Amino acid sequence: MAAKLFRAVILGPPGSGKGTIAQRIAHSFGLQHLSSGDCLREDIAARTDAGILAKKFIEQGILVPDHVVTRLMLNRLEKMTNRSWLLDGFPRTLQQAEVLNHSCELDMVIMLNIPFETLKERLSARWIHPSSGRVYNMEFNPPHIEGIDDISGEPLVRHEDDKPEAVLARLRQYKDVAKPVINLYQKRGVLQSFSGTETNTIWPYIYSTLSSRITPIHAEETHQTTSLHSLEQ
Repeated sequence: MAAKLFRAVILGPPGSGKGTIAQRIAHSFGLQHLSSGDCLREDIAARTDAGILAKKFIEQGILVPDHVVTRLMLNRLEKMTNRSWLLDGFPRTLQQAEVLNHSCELDMVIMLNIPFETLKERLSARWIHPSSGRVYNMEFNPPHIEGIDDISGEPLVRHEDDKPEAVLARLRQYKDVAKPVINLYQKRGVLQSFSGTETNTIWPYIYSTLSSRITPIHAEETHQTTSLHSLEQ
């Protein structure tokens, strides 16, 4: 008898360690990790219809609309009907969540609750490699050469909204947009919340919760440092 498919979403504010946790889940449980940021960059590079449309909004400095992001992500999921997966960065809004609910049934939604001060410190120390989405933090995973991406050798940049003066507004915006999404999944009984200030402290609880629902393919590892280059959204 074939193993039951497992579909999950991970939610968390900017700087929450969402990308790192998602990578660990994918490795430990064999789920396909689908990052909306990665999918967006891949579609833009491949010049798909959704990618071309998304690029137009990005070039204008406009947030990619719900219907474009949803189209892009659902196109991916349609090709994965026989796979277990974990969505990272999607859904972001209630509209995206409602469309996703019509196309598939989620088994679990993982919510990361990180204190505001911790998020502020992480975001203020964050630098990004634009074309790949690789993220560095000057405190716990700096690049080998300051200001340079380890893999490509290209310059790193600091997002305007990662600067201290913009972080507060960014986190408030996330809270406003995420609240109805969180409420939706709470009502559906699939939300699991995990709180803490360090990824390595939260991870064992997430691993244990998932292990009660799906069989690990790799035993739990002790993570002394946060995974490098997490594609944090």
